[in-house]
Amino acid sequence: MNKVAKVTIFFWIMKIIATTLGETAGDFISMSLGLGYYVAFAITFAILAIFLFFQIQSDRYRPALYWVAIIATTTAGTEVSDLMDRSLGLGYAIGSLILVAALLSVLAIWYYRDRDLSVYPIARKDAETTYWLAILFSNSLGTAFGDFLTSNLGLSYIQGAFATASVIGVVIALHYVTKLSDVLLFWLAFIFTRPFGATFGDFLTKPIKNGGLSLPRGYASAIAFILLAVVLFFSVRNEKKVRHPIE
Repeated sequence: MNKVAKVTIFFWIMKIIATTLGETAGDFISMSLGLGYYVAFAITFAILAIFLFFQIQSDRYRPALYWVAIIATTTAGTEVSDLMDRSLGLGYAIGSLILVAALLSVLAIWYYRDRDLSVYPIARKDAETTYWLAILFSNSLGTAFGDFLTSNLGLSYIQGAFATASVIGVVIALHYVTKLSDVLLFWLAFIFTRPFGATFGDFLTKPIKNGGLSLPRGYASAIAFILLAVVLFFSVRNEKKVRHPIE
């Protein structure tokens, strides 16, 4: 029995698209709709709670439900980062440190309880709850770190995307040339795919004078959602072929 997605190349492609969608959708709710960060935070977390409730109560892995929940965590992560920086005035650097501490605390509790941090397969509800908490904090951390690169260090959105892509490349290399824990490398990759997708989302929607393409956030979100749905379709089809090969 399993409740979560298997980590394959399709997983990482969809994760990056979901982070881009989370960035553009989060900004659409708080900025384009003019609701502000507090209201956007409340809306996105209410939506996240609903989808996570159905995901955790589900009796098996349901691809569409799982990935909608991932999108909800990336969207909520955008609101967490913006709320900490712009509404609470903590700044992206301090916000990132707080989120690092929160993520490490969740992982420590998870390891203390199970003596294992494997992310596949997951079947027990308590393990899955911890899994989703770690995902939420890692997505929030990735957002804050991506914003730190562009806002505090002055990198352009493309430069920020290349910087985080370079880190992801190092993690991939470590996977193949070292014996470092796959669990450790998974969480490193998971964290850094978030700022990669987030900075790319900013590149699509921010004004041209600020280094973006100035696409409407609603359009960018719709394009990312359709692209994610297409990749998910092929992922599910490929999984069925693997499980039921043609004789």
